[in-house]
Amino acid sequence: MAKKDYYQILGVKKSASADEIKKAYRRLARKYHPDVNPNDKAAEEKFKDIQEANDVLSDAKKRKVFDRFGYYADNLDPDSPFATAGGPSQGAPAGGFDFSGFDFSGGGTSSGSGSFRDIFSDLFGGSSSRAQPEPPRAVPKRGRDIEIPLALSFDEAFTGLTTNITVNRSEQCSRCQGAGDTGGPVVTCPTCKGTGQVMRTGGRLQFSQACPDCEGTGRRREPCSLCHGKGTTPKSEQVKVKIPAGVDTGSRVRVPKKGHGGRLGAEPGDLFIVTNVGKHKFLERKGENIYVTVPITVPEAALGTRIEVPTAEGKASLKIPPGTESGQKFRLRERGFPSLRNPKLRGDQFIEVKITLPKVISEETKEILRQFEKSNPENPRKTIGLE
Repeated sequence: MAKKDYYQILGVKKSASADEIKKAYRRLARKYHPDVNPNDKAAEEKFKDIQEANDVLSDAKKRKVFDRFGYYADNLDPDSPFATAGGPSQGAPAGGFDFSGFDFSGGGTSSGSGSFRDIFSDLFGGSSSRAQPEPPRAVPKRGRDIEIPLALSFDEAFTGLTTNITVNRSEQCSRCQGAGDTGGPVVTCPTCKGTGQVMRTGGRLQFSQACPDCEGTGRRREPCSLCHGKGTTPKSEQVKVKIPAGVDTGSRVRVPKKGHGGRLGAEPGDLFIVTNVGKHKFLERKGENIYVTVPITVPEAALGTRIEVPTAEGKASLKIPPGTESGQKFRLRERGFPSLRNPKLRGDQFIEVKITLPKVISEETKEILRQFEKSNPENPRKTIGLE
C-alpha cells in the first residue's frame, strides 16, 4: 500500500492549524477542480488527492490517526498501542478515501453521495449543483490617466501660458467608496450575462476575454445603485493648467491627480496635456533654435549696413558687414526658445541673408551698373574652373 503525505499534498506544515489547512484546501480545490480543468486526467487525480487529504486532516480524529500511523483507516484506533490487524478497511483504497462512487459529469452517484460539482458548490456557497466560483472583491486601484490635446500658437509656446481646461473625469463613488457594490447578495454579472467572457474587436478580428467587471467568474455582488458597479461617478471639472515656456509639438504637461478617480481610497490618475504648436509666418523652429531668412539689397550687401530682423520677442537690430554674400548666416545669441529642462537656458536665432535685385531697373541704373562692371572687372566663376 503506497502511503501519501497529506500535508505535502496540501502544501502545509505538519504543525498547520485547522484554518491553515482549510485555506490551503480551498485554494487547491479551485485550481484543480474538474470543472476548471475539463478532460484533464492529471488535474482530476490531483483533485482526488486534495479531497482525500482534506477529508483526513480536517477531521481531528482522522488527523490523529494519520499522524500516528502514517495513513488513515476507519479500523485504526488512535488510542490503542496496536493497529487492528488487516490495516485499512477492505472497502477503501490505499489512504482510506473511496472515490469510486463519484460522478465527474455532474450526474450524481447511485449511492446518493453526490457529484464533484455538488461538493464544489457546497464548498464555495450557492445552491446550484454547478460549481460557482466566489465573485472577486474589489481592491484599491489607482485611477487611469487622461490625455487631452491642446493647440498653441507659436508665440504661446514661446512665452508659456496659464489656461483653464474642461476635463471630463471620474471620481470615487461616494456611496460605495469605490467598491462597486454594497456588500449585498451575489447575482449574475449583468455585463457578461453570467458567461464570464465579453467580446472585443481588434481590427477585423473578434475575440473573447475575461469580463472586467466580474473577472471572469460570471457572478458579482449586487452593484451599487449610484455608480452601477463601476466604483466611480462622472464629473466635469475646470482645471487650471500652467503651460511652461518652451513646449513643442508632442510635449506632455503633467497635472498630478487630475485623471480618473481611484477606487477604495487609491490615488487618482494624472492629467496629461499634449501640446500641438502652430507655425509662425516668418520664423521656423528647430529644437530650441529659431531660423529666419531676411532679404537685403545689393548696396546693403556691398557697402554694409544695420537692419532690423524679426524675432519671437519683436524686432532686433543686426549689423550687416560690407561685402556680405547671399546665403551668409548670422547668429543672435539666446534669442531662441527657453529650454524645458532648464528655463534659464535658451537657444539661439540664426539669420540667413538673401541678396535681392530690384524688380525694375531704370536706364540710369543700368548705366551705373555698366560703369561699376568696368571699374571692377571680376569673374566669379573662376572658382569652378571657368576662365
